Amino acid sequence: MISHSFTFSFLFLSPAKENNMRRDNQSSVSEFLLLGLPIWTEKQGIYYTLFLIMYLITVLGNLLIILLIRLDSHLHTAMYFFLSHLAFTDVSFSSVTAPKMLMNMQTQSQSISYAGCLSQVCFFLFFGCLDSFLLTSMAYDRYVAICHPPRYTTIMNQDLCFLLVMVSWVLSCTSALLHTLLLVRLSFCGDNTLPHFFCDLSTLLKLSSSDTTVNELVILIVGAVVITLPFICILVSYGHIGATIIRVPSTKGICKALSTCGSHISVVSLYYGAIIGLYFFPSSSTSNDKDVIVSLLYTLVTPMLNPFIYSLRNQDMKGALGNILSRGKFSP
Repeated sequence: MISHSFTFSFLFLSPAKENNMRRDNQSSVSEFLLLGLPIWTEKQGIYYTLFLIMYLITVLGNLLIILLIRLDSHLHTAMYFFLSHLAFTDVSFSSVTAPKMLMNMQTQSQSISYAGCLSQVCFFLFFGCLDSFLLTSMAYDRYVAICHPPRYTTIMNQDLCFLLVMVSWVLSCTSALLHTLLLVRLSFCGDNTLPHFFCDLSTLLKLSSSDTTVNELVILIVGAVVITLPFICILVSYGHIGATIIRVPSTKGICKALSTCGSHISVVSLYYGAIIGLYFFPSSSTSNDKDVIVSLLYTLVTPMLNPFIYSLRNQDMKGALGNILSRGKFSP
């Protein structure tokens, strides 16, 4: 209804209204100012070093996971196939926001171009959605492994794993493009200051001088598909896993289930806990600091912890690292 009325009004604009629209478009902002993190100026250097180290650990740790899975044939299974894609997604997810944040802290510059801001929104949404779908695929993999172990290799075959990843990429891309295209149609003619360290979609909508009803409606609908529904699927998967463990109470079975699911549960708790706290229980408009800090948690801290969670608690990963180091040490 809104798009039809907009088209109708545009076709029958009077010359005066057309001139006003042209002036509005000319006065649209060409850049945004990112206020960054709520930290004292004199402590910028300390936080810059800390965040730089965290980002480097994120990149190197996740790339190490991808390398180990690629080189060790023992890790060519469904679980590690999903883990390699999750590691790549985490590196990309952090790289969307962290380099710009670090550059702004180092140069004391707060500006980001309009095109750069839109690109940041698009890729941030894309990799955020992809993270959600991959975590869901991994939960299903654990469900099949524990609840249907005799049929695991039959169900979680290469074709199904490839299909789940492809569907995740397509849905994530569609979601990100939809939000970005709807954002492009909005006007930003007033304040261009974003109280954040990156171009957050909800923060941008508050700055827009246009009607954002359609954008907010799409956020609710798409959010239910890419966040709420996958989270419910994960809960259902672990509900079945818990029921299976209870039906066959044995110390060995419980330890095996915890060893295979513990890492994934930790990552899911960190990821969805931060998102639920940020988007389902938002703070008031006058207290934005909490939102910024929680955003930092799931954009930088969670991807950094994933290599530790999946590697230090995983005997297969540690064994693969030992094998590769041994081959490198004794190779001529």
